Amino acid sequence: MTDPDKKLTLEELEAELNALKVTPDAEPQLPSAPPPPPEVPAGPLPLVPGESAKYRLPDMHPEGRKFLGIALAAVLFSGLVLEWTALSFVLLGIAIWVAAFFRDPVRVTPIGENLIVSPADGLVSLITNVEVPRQLLGEGGLSEGLVTRVTVFMNVFDVHVNRAPIAGRLTRIVYVPGKFLNADLDKASEENERQYFVMEDASGVRVAFTQIAGLVARRIMKWVDVGQALKVGERFGLIRFGSRVDVFLPAGYVPAVAVGQRAIAGETVLAVKGAPLMQSAQAQ
Repeated sequence: MTDPDKKLTLEELEAELNALKVTPDAEPQLPSAPPPPPEVPAGPLPLVPGESAKYRLPDMHPEGRKFLGIALAAVLFSGLVLEWTALSFVLLGIAIWVAAFFRDPVRVTPIGENLIVSPADGLVSLITNVEVPRQLLGEGGLSEGLVTRVTVFMNVFDVHVNRAPIAGRLTRIVYVPGKFLNADLDKASEENERQYFVMEDASGVRVAFTQIAGLVARRIMKWVDVGQALKVGERFGLIRFGSRVDVFLPAGYVPAVAVGQRAIAGETVLAVKGAPLMQSAQAQ
């Protein structure tokens, strides 16, 4: 490079320009290729950016097929043998309700660190501090002390398929036989039939939750075992017919819902780590 204060002759200026020219053998500098688009999650909904999701009727869980078959058989019997009476239409309504009760809709689960997703559909009926139940203590369980418990109450019209609140591995499952009190009562968490679960995420944080039978519910079902890994929002069980789920929050997590709010299993963020998302809530 020449001194900028030095005056150049015409020949020297031409030599400088020729030195800056790209020779024919030189490879042209192409712009870098854009990064590949992010992977599109597999699923029944069109989760492709730019495409809109379309409504679809929820599937019925296979667990409900036998109950729907019994209900439809009763409808046919009352219609064909007893002729069509008011009873036939009542039974038809029950059959429709049975099909709706066992519906298993697709859910779009939020993915992120430090989130706890609701394991159940229903009403957030109670948020309180309690001592860790003794069934959750011991190997693979929680430590003694006070924890925040969030209760989600499911009525007979809610979806009853339960989903994992975090991604992780099941470290403890305890089944406790008991009564069938109204699941909306606080004492139901200690007296009703129930099933405790503890999950541990990749960072070692453990989240406990409980399926609790209710006044109408007569069976708690699980489809998982200790040691099994689950994705957040993955189905793990079901309760027949009307019940509740309690979630015990780890230290440092605060509720992201309010009492009286509706929760959706696999979609509603129930709790977050750190500062609360809201200061208060108002029914209106």
